[in-house]
Amino acid sequence: MNLLFPQEKIVFDLPDAEIEYHPSLFDSEKSNELFQLLKNEIPWQHDEITVYGRKHFQPRLTSLYGNDGKPYGYSNIIMRPNRWNSLLMFIKNNVESICNENFTTVLLNYYRDGKDSNGWHADNEKELGRNPIIASVSFGVERVFQLKHNVTNQRQSINLENGSLLVMKGATQHFWKHQIPKSSKEIGARINLTFRIIK
Repeated sequence: MNLLFPQEKIVFDLPDAEIEYHPSLFDSEKSNELFQLLKNEIPWQHDEITVYGRKHFQPRLTSLYGNDGKPYGYSNIIMRPNRWNSLLMFIKNNVESICNENFTTVLLNYYRDGKDSNGWHADNEKELGRNPIIASVSFGVERVFQLKHNVTNQRQSINLENGSLLVMKGATQHFWKHQIPKSSKEIGARINLTFRIIK
């Protein structure tokens, strides 16, 4: 067990969802260290997406790592994974010890400031399977994570703290969308790692 901090778990009582939040997967000192290593060592890329027929650069930087060279696609972007390195394996092992899963892939997002964001979406790509488990680790500046039910429009906001882990599983991706909205505040950078299993 590689966990560096006693684990507190918050389970959200939401319809059609299984969501739990661990505020301190890593302590503050280790989280700050991991943030700097990820910022400096990951080969970040800036991809274009097409929205309503117009091309735009994504409002964040991304990178993909995974097993067996399996690609991952979303928003008409096909990403080819880099091979796991020791830094990501360290984080992955800690996440897996909480989730009791063997993740094959991690998508990394680098939000450089409050202007970077990720719009409403569900992690429901077919290669993730019917009821995917998504384990999301955050480093850096705290950002608001918003959820919205597809039918009832019920909403839930979670402040994702430095070193935290958010886990979504079960039918969550069928019934809920989520986003990281832009912030008008002058804030620093955040790096997020979303571990998943590609079938």
